[in-house]
Amino acid sequence: MRQPLVAGNWKMHGSRAMARALSQAVVRGTAELDAIEVVLLPPYVLIPRVSEEVADSAVVLGAQNVATAREGAFTGEISAPMLREFGCRYALVGHSERRQLFGETDALVAKRALAALQEDLRPIVCVGETLAEREASETEDVVLRQLDAVLSAVPEAQLGQVVFAYEPVWAIGTGRTATPEQAQAVHALLRERLHRLGAEIGRRARILYGGSVKPGNAGELLAMPDIDGGLIGGASLVADDFLAICEQAALRRE
Repeated sequence: MRQPLVAGNWKMHGSRAMARALSQAVVRGTAELDAIEVVLLPPYVLIPRVSEEVADSAVVLGAQNVATAREGAFTGEISAPMLREFGCRYALVGHSERRQLFGETDALVAKRALAALQEDLRPIVCVGETLAEREASETEDVVLRQLDAVLSAVPEAQLGQVVFAYEPVWAIGTGRTATPEQAQAVHALLRERLHRLGAEIGRRARILYGGSVKPGNAGELLAMPDIDGGLIGGASLVADDFLAICEQAALRRE
């Protein structure tokens, strides 16, 4: 069975004190949840603080993005080797906020994913449709286009290191959540596409769900056969809420 993964995307929130307290609470609260993998994705400037707090635990550190180049004249970018040096093992790429607010294209997202893999960082690749695209019955076309851009760039031998995340844009931070059935349908679609590359790739690939996941709806979502965990936004900033979701993910493995 695929190991469930719960990743907390703090977005642009936090301070040194908050990072310390929240990281410590997550480390304590997940100490016995060895059935799942827990990843924290703080803002860049808080990575050193979080790295210190999770160093001797099973909690894994990640970044919210990664540059396409190893080094050079790329003001404002942070490279994969830099992230590795501070203990990161994952990098989020293609989040809808990056796509919509900063104009990141499918091609750029694919380059970021490949850059992460080349430095032994595991990319968490986000795909998802807007409300207008869903209402126009374009969900399948959109998410498969986004997925295929990554699949065409990443060598097949490295696909096992990639985590995928379906985040319907209309459900991110809106309080609206895809029903378990809606989410499962898209997850199954993504897995079927991965199956075409090989049965083992499709079987092993972890696909997370994100979009207003809370303790109250996590159980139903995580019970779906093709949902392997959650990419958690707002609820990851509240220790009790995040830990409740982690506990429900652990139940999925039992």
